[in-house]
Amino acid sequence: MRFVIHRDVFAEAVSFAVKLLPQRSTLPILTGVRIEAAGGKVTLSTFDYEVSATTSVDADVETDGTVLVSGRLLSDIAGRLPQREIVVEESEGIVRVTCGSAKFTLLKMPIEEYPTLPEVAGRTGVVPGSAFAEAVSQVAVAASREDVTPVITGVQLEASETTLSLIATDRYRVSVRSIPWDAGDDTEVLTALVPARTISEVGRTFGSAAQISVTMSEPGERQQIAFSAGDKTVTSLLIKGNYPPVRRLFPAETPHHAVLNTAELVEATRRVQLVLEREAALRCTFEDGQVTLEAIGSEQAQAQESIDAVLTGEDIVLSIKPQFLLDGLGATHSEFVRVAFTRSESTNKPGPMLITGQTSRDDAGATDFQYLLQPNLLLR
Repeated sequence: MRFVIHRDVFAEAVSFAVKLLPQRSTLPILTGVRIEAAGGKVTLSTFDYEVSATTSVDADVETDGTVLVSGRLLSDIAGRLPQREIVVEESEGIVRVTCGSAKFTLLKMPIEEYPTLPEVAGRTGVVPGSAFAEAVSQVAVAASREDVTPVITGVQLEASETTLSLIATDRYRVSVRSIPWDAGDDTEVLTALVPARTISEVGRTFGSAAQISVTMSEPGERQQIAFSAGDKTVTSLLIKGNYPPVRRLFPAETPHHAVLNTAELVEATRRVQLVLEREAALRCTFEDGQVTLEAIGSEQAQAQESIDAVLTGEDIVLSIKPQFLLDGLGATHSEFVRVAFTRSESTNKPGPMLITGQTSRDDAGATDFQYLLQPNLLLR
């Protein structure tokens, strides 16, 4: 195998291929990147039995061939090479990478032991790339990071006739965003539970694409999903299990609410939380004309700040974990935020608070993003 390729093209392709590789693997073979050169194209692939990434780029292929080398090492090397053409060639059990006067020699890994890359067949739909990337960034933050309950460590995708909804929860908050979905004449409702880390990387990588093709496999023992845009494809094994019915938690109406400037609330929260100990909560008092944030950290430090707010309904006091609040505010992507209050079955405790974005202080408008947060959770 021997090919010549532009440095930036090669570095970007290798970087994409290795992003989802595990930091540590019990099988060293799975840390490799598969390089196939043929027909004027170089295809780079990685696969660890759960997630795969594949991309093809143009190159001057002088000799066809396929090799397997250490993925992260090759990525580190490619990213540091000078702005010159790169020559990659295989010879007697090694792979040479030459760029100007820089020369590297990599030991080949046994490609015959490498697993066959997955092919996902099933129902396919198309979503706008920018909308998908934004939706993932808004929702994935609410996914659980505790592997004790794997089913909530993922992002649930629910595709209907014209809408794709993304849902995530960690039991303490629920985040939902809907975006346009084009599945052609297929009107069947589809669901897929994708690991949050994988879909977050897909959102970041494919965000600049005009469209992303999403293929969900048919029900079976190893259900998978594939995301494709241009010459790049990522596949992922789906998480098994029944996702909790969190949609029923969202209220139909929210007449009791407050409207605030998002940036002002974010900055005030960041300042006041400075004196808080870990896992402590902010005391938030919503009253006519303002909301007051209070933090009692210790005998040495306390903090309080008030900002303007337009309250509809009676005064209310909540205890809120500041990071959960900041996550929701940051995900609204709007100048103003509407904080709506609900009632719980217990008369002594408030229900979840619903955070949505507003384009102006007076106009609620329609929003495709909702963030439901349970207040008064002082400790996990």
